[in-house]
Amino acid sequence: MLRSAPSILVVTIALTLVACAKDQGSIGSAQPGGRLAVAVLKTAAGVEVGRATVREVVGGLRVTIDGRMMPAGTHGAHIHRVGQCDAPDFATAGAHWNPTATQHGSMNAMGPHQGDLPNLLVGSDGRGTLGINVQDAQFGSLLDADGAAMVIHAAADDLKTDPSGNSGARIACGIFVAN
Repeated sequence: MLRSAPSILVVTIALTLVACAKDQGSIGSAQPGGRLAVAVLKTAAGVEVGRATVREVVGGLRVTIDGRMMPAGTHGAHIHRVGQCDAPDFATAGAHWNPTATQHGSMNAMGPHQGDLPNLLVGSDGRGTLGINVQDAQFGSLLDADGAAMVIHAAADDLKTDPSGNSGARIACGIFVAN
């Protein structure tokens, strides 16, 4: 019986490798030739406080945020539909990016829209990171004629109140630029 234990281990490893190979086409896998856009996040005073990246992946878009020198706490993070970030309130970024015409929030039965992201958690050191795959989102829809912006809000998003999640003032904004 001891001789069969190594055989079982080999079979288990082989099955695991096969399962991983089959998963390569799932949402979030790198897309060959996938496009990339980066937004430099700045405060109304023009201080750089991080970067947001959107990358084409199989089945949608991968959105990442790397924040620094931000106020500690929980902040709403949304992709907004216009690529403008005029201070002081960044209102020129418009409403949330919503190409599917749904309501706001992952906890809203009629949502979420594609610009809804989870809250950005910022530590006492001023740093926060976020990464999420937005299923079925299209790069061309995001970077249409008027572009898009990443906006960080002052308060936590409640993930359900339409249209903004009660996430408060816009404290940082960055315009997505395709690379």
